Amino acid sequence: MDIIIGAEGSAVALEAAHEAAWLRFCGVLDELVQELPLLRLPVQGQCSLQGRIARRMWQACKPYSASYITPMAAVAGAVAQELAACYDRVGVDRAWINNGGDIALYLAPSQSVRVGLYADLAGLDAQALCHGIASDGQFEVTSQMPVRGVATSGWRGRSFSLGIADSVTVLAGTATAADAAATVIANAVDVVDARIVRRPACELKDDSDLGEIAVTVDVPALEPKLVQQALQAGLQRAQDLQRAGLIWSAALVCQQQLLVTDAAEPEIARRTFGIGNMLMQRCHTGLDPVSMQSVPWIATFVVIAKAAGLWRSMHGLPRFARNDEVGGPRNGEARRPGDGVTPSWRGIGMKHGMDVRS
Repeated sequence: MDIIIGAEGSAVALEAAHEAAWLRFCGVLDELVQELPLLRLPVQGQCSLQGRIARRMWQACKPYSASYITPMAAVAGAVAQELAACYDRVGVDRAWINNGGDIALYLAPSQSVRVGLYADLAGLDAQALCHGIASDGQFEVTSQMPVRGVATSGWRGRSFSLGIADSVTVLAGTATAADAAATVIANAVDVVDARIVRRPACELKDDSDLGEIAVTVDVPALEPKLVQQALQAGLQRAQDLQRAGLIWSAALVCQQQLLVTDAAEPEIARRTFGIGNMLMQRCHTGLDPVSMQSVPWIATFVVIAKAAGLWRSMHGLPRFARNDEVGGPRNGEARRPGDGVTPSWRGIGMKHGMDVRS
């Protein structure tokens, strides 16, 4: 579990919040492991889980129980949301908890954050990791919006997917809700084609909660018409969830084609998703691409997990990190209890979308 936290506010409040987040983080895995057999069962009937995070996962997945889904579909978002609660206190202006690309936000009144979207891991290479990843687009979440969670799912991610989406990014009221919905929508971005390679999940990971359900392992270049067909299927599912009040908005990407739930409402699309670079021509939101040099951002999608994992293996970084700067903590940063100053995430933060400023 890779947790990256950033926050801004008074030094005293942030020190207390970071301490609380670390202490809460220490017990999270043990709590989830205790109920892991139940967490791997499909959501149905009444919830028999006991832990607060486990019950939150189950409740987020309940609206989708007509199809096969287990609470594990929302685990990353639920953990991020649990830690975000530690920053809901006087003196903290805003905080973002990034759990492998699923992000929980805390925003005090009048605060906002800008989030960067990296849509397709196929374009990620070692050079980009070393010299900086250019986001495909950016969007802003303000305290006035009913959004405190951002999550992304897709077949290229670290979790299994039944569909062919490169990424489905969802904005929702909580990180747990966003995580579950992103999983469901990404599964719906699909088309029948013999060239798509699928294998039973249990063959890829013997303890997978998906068992023998076939998951996507490779998607060749498809004809644009087929890609559009798959995206339309996912968009229909996303719009259904939007009408039901389960999500605020979503962006669906497959093989350099993009659809957003708010396409029929240009003003909403402009406020929510401004997609640049390779996707700009397909998303007429009226926003120009913003350079990372001028506007730092949080990046979502599993590129965070991939980049963080590689960086950690290269530099021995801890699993629980703040946006620390070498030489000592600054406003919004804290030492890991019991350690010295944590290794710097400032470089990867700015270059790989793990940092936010106003």
